[in-house]
Amino acid sequence: MSWKKLAKIPIQHPLAFGIGVSTFKTSASDLLVQVVVEQKKEIDWKRNAAFATFGCFYLGGVQYAIYVPLFSRIFPNAAKFAAKPIREKVKDVKGIGALCGQVFLDQFVHHPLLYFPVFYGTRELVMSDKPDLWRMLQTYRKNMSEDLAALWKVWVPSTFINFAFMPMWARIPWVAGTSLLWTCILSAMRGGDVTHSEDIEAPFPTGSTLTLVKEGLDEVFASPVDLDKSLAHVCISGSGPDRIGHVAKMARIVADSGGSVTHSKMIRLGQEFVTLMHVGIDPENRGELIENLRSSQDLKALKIRASSLTRRQTGSFDDRTVGLKIHVVGPDRPGMLATVAELLAHRRMSVEDITTEIRMGEKGRRDFVVNVEVVTSQKMDQENLDSLLAEFQDLKEELNLSVVDIRVHM
Repeated sequence: MSWKKLAKIPIQHPLAFGIGVSTFKTSASDLLVQVVVEQKKEIDWKRNAAFATFGCFYLGGVQYAIYVPLFSRIFPNAAKFAAKPIREKVKDVKGIGALCGQVFLDQFVHHPLLYFPVFYGTRELVMSDKPDLWRMLQTYRKNMSEDLAALWKVWVPSTFINFAFMPMWARIPWVAGTSLLWTCILSAMRGGDVTHSEDIEAPFPTGSTLTLVKEGLDEVFASPVDLDKSLAHVCISGSGPDRIGHVAKMARIVADSGGSVTHSKMIRLGQEFVTLMHVGIDPENRGELIENLRSSQDLKALKIRASSLTRRQTGSFDDRTVGLKIHVVGPDRPGMLATVAELLAHRRMSVEDITTEIRMGEKGRRDFVVNVEVVTSQKMDQENLDSLLAEFQDLKEELNLSVVDIRVHM
């Protein structure tokens, strides 16, 4: 078959061509997510077939019916406008009006009222062990504003280009190509994002800010006190009037005594300077380090305190199986830290590290930021992950959080 005959296939058989391209795109996107993002050892072909079917019947069939026959009837000159050169397009006021009308119907009617519910429903049927369409609708309702905002950022410009320049037969392939490109970009950016991989499979960027990533537990949550068994471990703390040189003096004494600072936090709070640090040091030099710190006249105002740290004894605590890094941001209000901490305590999660800060958000708003690392001995299967996400989704709404990022380390 010659190239000329092949090139005529999309024009002569636009519906079949659009269905074929959409089916291939959706299947390829799911395979890309499973292999690159979820890093599965075995492909879930049943799931892939389900998404391919969605691409075939909805993306290829229903969208074709909307973009071509339906829009051709509502906007009879749409095809002629797309074929015009740019110089004629800018002079065609009615054509530009029809273009805007098509974009409006697609982005503000079709997607919110038809596409999103169908996509969420398909995802619920495919991804959930116990599909619940009511839960699906509630999820869409909660995510609607963020999903639409994220959708419009990418697809309003893309749809303008599509309806302004693409011939009728190329409208569906344009959507499929843009969607596949978006999937490739997100797959490269979000390698390992396993819980919201459906956001990547969607042919639009969703507004979800809930993320779970599987990474190594031991590499991320290893405590130097537990790792460096041959060293003595000292906790050094102090507070006093702020002055230049406190950090330099403390760090120099630690270094000259043969110690090494690992974890530390030093901050000025009003007129006070507060420090907390962990130092690993040869056991023979431990006493010298403590004496040098306490005897330093330059650090006397800090009222330095030093105490020995010991490793937790095997058998005195449950072995941790999962670690989580949680980052939340929202408008400052009383009780935010307490609410987050109570949720973690309720789920029997032990805090390894937690920091908070105030920063200026949009339009001068005071945002409260919480970064916390926790570990748990509980098994974290998909059901527990879904339950955890549901609780943080409720927390997001309760505290009006703008960001909730959860990274799971196993």
